[in-house]
Amino acid sequence: MKIYDTVKRLSSEKNISVYRLEKDLGLANGAISKWNRQIPNALRLQEVADYLGVTSSYILNESRKDGNK
Repeated sequence: MKIYDTVKRLSSEKNISVYRLEKDLGLANGAISKWNRQIPNALRLQEVADYLGVTSSYILNESRKDGNK
């Protein structure tokens, strides 16, 4: 699983679209989807984690789980 996929899953569990998440945090439309191809800025990742009520470490650890199989 990639970082974007983890963020998308967590958002979905809270009934929040990724679009809404980006808009609420002042991110460009599609900014989070790029996180499947590049590592996000630590501050941005922390903002997203805070918004979703998890830690940035949780997002990173979840995104690594399927990649190690």
